[in-house]
Amino acid sequence: MLNPLIAFVRRLHTRVGLNSFLWMGVFAAMGTGHAQPVAELADAQNLYNHAQQWLDNSLVSHAASLPLRMEVTLGELDRRLRLAPCDQVQPYLPPNTRLWGKTRVGLRCVQGVSKWNVFLPVTVKAFGPAWVVKGHVPQGAVLSEGDAMSVEVDWAELNSPIVANASDWIGQTATRLLTTGQALRQDMVKAAQVFQAGTQVRVLARGVGFEIAASGQAVSAGVMGQSAKVRMDNGRVMTGQVLDSRTVRIEL
Repeated sequence: MLNPLIAFVRRLHTRVGLNSFLWMGVFAAMGTGHAQPVAELADAQNLYNHAQQWLDNSLVSHAASLPLRMEVTLGELDRRLRLAPCDQVQPYLPPNTRLWGKTRVGLRCVQGVSKWNVFLPVTVKAFGPAWVVKGHVPQGAVLSEGDAMSVEVDWAELNSPIVANASDWIGQTATRLLTTGQALRQDMVKAAQVFQAGTQVRVLARGVGFEIAASGQAVSAGVMGQSAKVRMDNGRVMTGQVLDSRTVRIEL
């Protein structure tokens, strides 16, 4: 029978290299691990070792192109557990979970006197470059270059992805009050509105091998990089992409 389980915490530091922050889904895609033999009783040390080995291999193989320093901390199994001896323990990632932030890893006995399945709490931190707010930024304010500085943060601390590139937040609007020390994430900024409905705008109509300029009146508000409707002089309403505070481009 298993002795009362003890906490065993081990940290893994792995430095890997990358160019995008939209990669977290690779960890969600990882499924069942390979079963591992357990020669002795299914004690806590063996279980933690199998979980750690599986995590090491998973993070190294699936994060080979990331610019992050990974840190994994194993939590503690329920001390009340009494697990039967097992010849093969299989670590796996439970459905709808990922190796990111506070999560868990499954451990199940696939060959033994009695089949069992337990879950081990795990914390995965991913330290990498990010933009941190230098001072208070009111909701609705347009962010400028001086509003944030580049530092290393834990990308996995919150669910919303980090805004990794300066071009993705400079000129954007704060969706809420931003305070000193907050790392900029996708849900904290949005494209800024640059003109209102009724504004006279310049329309660039572009087709294969040509581009013409005309004027029109905005039917909808214009947000940088997004679509807006414009009524042309002939009364026709067309949809184009907002380029700046005075220009909409229409692809013909």
